[in-house]
Amino acid sequence: MNRIGTIYLEDMEIGLSRSIAKVMGDVEIESFAKTSEDRNPIHLNDEAGKASIFKSRVVHGMLSASLFSALLGEYLPGHGAIYLSQTLQFTKPVYPGDKVVASVTVININNNKKQVTLKCEAKVGDKLVIKGEAVALAPSRGEN
Repeated sequence: MNRIGTIYLEDMEIGLSRSIAKVMGDVEIESFAKTSEDRNPIHLNDEAGKASIFKSRVVHGMLSASLFSALLGEYLPGHGAIYLSQTLQFTKPVYPGDKVVASVTVININNNKKQVTLKCEAKVGDKLVIKGEAVALAPSRGEN
């Protein structure tokens, strides 16, 4: 039921939620390293990963968190949304090959400011890997 597009401020309600899933494979990790300039060996080199506290390579935290941007820009609020802020807490590592399911849920609507606050969660299976909140300007039907 996740449709790309716009959910206008006037159509939102507390509890409205959208989610997407993505497998974090080597192609995604290498592309993110190139784009972000973050080439920390813990993400790219098996030996460096094995020597780390995680005992394995791990996915960039911000790569997994970037799914929240996709959700805000494409699904909720969607096209026309303006990202204002984001808090993040990385609670568990994501490993190469993991399927990350990210979701956003409306927890506050400020009609006067045309802002929506969303709870953000990302999970691998039943394991919470990221939590936080985002605030965005939501498109309104009253805008010309």
